[in-house]
Amino acid sequence: MRDDRPNRPLKIVWAKMTESFPRPAASADRPSLAIAHESDLPRTLKGRISCVVCAYNEAERIGAILEAVHRHPALHEVIVVNDGSTDATEALLAGYPQIRVVSYSPNRGKTYALSRGIALTMGEYLMLLDADLAGVRPSDIQALADPVVQGWAHVSISLRANSLAIYRGVGLDFVSGERVIPARLGREAIAQMQRLPRWGGEAFLNGLITRDKLTIAVVDWPGVFNIRKFHKVGRWRGVWEEFAMTFDALRVLSPWGVVRQNLAMLSLVRRPAPARWAAQTEMSWTRSLNRRRRTSQ
Repeated sequence: MRDDRPNRPLKIVWAKMTESFPRPAASADRPSLAIAHESDLPRTLKGRISCVVCAYNEAERIGAILEAVHRHPALHEVIVVNDGSTDATEALLAGYPQIRVVSYSPNRGKTYALSRGIALTMGEYLMLLDADLAGVRPSDIQALADPVVQGWAHVSISLRANSLAIYRGVGLDFVSGERVIPARLGREAIAQMQRLPRWGGEAFLNGLITRDKLTIAVVDWPGVFNIRKFHKVGRWRGVWEEFAMTFDALRVLSPWGVVRQNLAMLSLVRRPAPARWAAQTEMSWTRSLNRRRRTSQ
């Protein structure tokens, strides 16, 4: 199979550092992660994006992301995984008949929810989104999709306005829940993700990205915030849940493993000229809006 991945000029020092990085266990039935030639893909799905949103008791917040992705021209399908919500999340989702909803009980955690959503997707790419975003617009969704669909990078990851200061300083939010990845990257990991801790999904996917040296585009979302847990469930419970998330990540990787993984990801980041990329995104979004208007007429 031909490898059409973009060229990545990597410094030798990074290559030497990443040679010893831990890799997910090999499997005889694991599909290749090389970017497929277009002849290997069904015509109806080539270039299509399947969007997966995981939600647990997000009735007060999920409306923003639903409005951003509902009937978005860049998305082939939207799947919302209702992870055992006990509030009005499911009733709210009923107002979006074009969105596929998967509900189950009890709550199993985000990583398991992601695996359930990914298993149902049909697109060539996966867009993974958190349900608790504020300020997100359809143009932000387009900006996240563009680097991958246009072939500029294999993966795109958001950098939100309230990403941790250290992440904004280095220019990459390693644990961002908003990203676009090749679909086969997620589909090969479904069984493993269902055995992972509740919040270990991002660290595990990062391991697959670094394993295959997939190039990364960082997409700045200056007007988008994710709602912190202490705003949703109160100060002390929020602190506990933030601690639990960190602990789960360390169950997937050791502290030194996290450092090595982050360094490996930084070596894969491609940084475009900001003005040029902004202009490309604006043109792409304008074309998408025009197609939407023509379809609705």
